[in-house]
Amino acid sequence: MSCTPEQLDRVLIQFGPLSIYWYGVIIATGAFLGLLIATRESERLGLKKDYLVDIVVYAIPIAILCARIYYVIFEWDRYVGEPWWKIFAVWEGGIAIHGALIGSFVTAYVYTKLKGLSFWMIADIAAPSIILGQAIGRWGNFMNQEAHGGPVSETFYNNYMQYLPNFINQQMCIDGTIYHPTFLYESLWSMLGFILLLVLRYKVNPRRGEIFLSYLIWYSVGRFFVEGLRTDSLYLFGDIRTAQFISILLIAGAVIAMIYRRKAGLANKRYNGKKVK
Repeated sequence: MSCTPEQLDRVLIQFGPLSIYWYGVIIATGAFLGLLIATRESERLGLKKDYLVDIVVYAIPIAILCARIYYVIFEWDRYVGEPWWKIFAVWEGGIAIHGALIGSFVTAYVYTKLKGLSFWMIADIAAPSIILGQAIGRWGNFMNQEAHGGPVSETFYNNYMQYLPNFINQQMCIDGTIYHPTFLYESLWSMLGFILLLVLRYKVNPRRGEIFLSYLIWYSVGRFFVEGLRTDSLYLFGDIRTAQFISILLIAGAVIAMIYRRKAGLANKRYNGKKVK
């Protein structure tokens, strides 16, 4: 469907040659709110909030590095014949959230082992914060007009998108064509997941590790379907989208881990520490 572009400015503040972009501010806001929620919950459970702060401090640079490595691996053809420093040019775009998650989880696992903490307890505390950060962070993609889907048909627009706020439709108008706001689909899915994880935490009080595993399942289901709409997917081989393949692995792995931990007696404590009856 055709449209007249009226994009929002990607730059929030300009100080001479220094530009502060909405993308960075939005990502930082999501990370800050997530950390705030996680540290308050860790204190409620009797843990030092410094543990979560330390993990975040270590995890952020490692996550960025892993996100870049992940992207470069699956887009290697783009860098063959280019100057070597292009591989590290994060400012030109090209990071993948699955790479960031892998880096963050490995960092948290190593940290908890060194500190003698339960990885599953820390993961359960952090899970709602992670998915909240993802829900907020997708709006950074919105400001950059990236991570969108294919062109929208006139029928779809009239039935659904016309009811969205005008600024969203205008921002999704790229080169005279309106595209699917897949950033919005994933953001709403993640926000609903955030609410459900909080309900699981405070109302159900599940076995230790199962809030985190539920996060993996919920996020991966949504990502699988949203990824199928996107136009900028990384591909494993042929028509197999990397994010969809990883999502299937995470869903299967989380379900298997949940069953195994119960049968092996590794999930005999509830989230709040009480024994399973």
